Amino acid sequence: MNHTLKGITLMVLSMAGFAIEDMFIKLAAARIPTGEVLAVMGLGGTFFFAALARIQGRPGLWSRQFLAPAVLARNAGEVVGTGGYILGITLAPLTMASAVFQALPLAVTLGAALFLGEAVGWRRWSAIFAGFLGVLVIIRPGLEGFDPALLWIVVGVAGMTLRDLSTRRAPVAVDTIQIAGWGMAACFVLGLFMLALTGGATVPGRIESLWLLGAMAAGFVSYWALTEATRIAEAGVTTPFRYVRLVFAMIVGWVVFQERPDLWTWAGSVIIVGSGLYAVARERRKRRLSSGAGAR
Repeated sequence: MNHTLKGITLMVLSMAGFAIEDMFIKLAAARIPTGEVLAVMGLGGTFFFAALARIQGRPGLWSRQFLAPAVLARNAGEVVGTGGYILGITLAPLTMASAVFQALPLAVTLGAALFLGEAVGWRRWSAIFAGFLGVLVIIRPGLEGFDPALLWIVVGVAGMTLRDLSTRRAPVAVDTIQIAGWGMAACFVLGLFMLALTGGATVPGRIESLWLLGAMAAGFVSYWALTEATRIAEAGVTTPFRYVRLVFAMIVGWVVFQERPDLWTWAGSVIIVGSGLYAVARERRKRRLSSGAGAR
């Protein structure tokens, strides 16, 4: 029970940290180019994971496994996913962007069924359909209140779906820290590419530097808390608490950016989160029945 409570607490803290990271990124991107934000975050993340690997005595980032097809596919997904997500939270209201992003677990389930041959029953198919319907409710294309910038979040969800599915196919010999470090390095390259296209790189001032440092610190601590939560407690117990990220995002949006979600955003958020929680419950029940059958 102590491990379960600690795992839940760490998961909630990690989601709060990611919301704070998003806040700092959105603040920084309002004053300096988005490509520069991506480059700084990617470079900082690369150094962080390289140092973490060295401290823990794990394989370093320099490895021929980087060229494995699944790793290359994952890095491509990281580039598309992170680039789309950061552009989305920069250009669109944080609350709406975070709500759409909650469809990621459903998108991963859909991709696993279509491309990895994972068995998905009609109930989880229904949850996936309902979740994507919730995304449409928030974005409401063609209607008043439609914000095209939210489509960047959809691109981000697609990229991160590729990232998560490719991770499952990565060679066993590849360490988790290596995978994370390579993803950050890919984002650094993406940031430089965006800056080459748009130009306008600037030397961050004191406040912008603090925002960038705050984003990196929040992101690194959140990554550690998330990893630790998944290690010490059952995934079926901690996964539902990932959705509290939306609650923290709404608080940040309300307090820092003076965002006031409308009825459509509230309704779509409820649909997405409800569908995700139902899918998690069905998956947990499926595993419980499978383990019971195996025991017999």
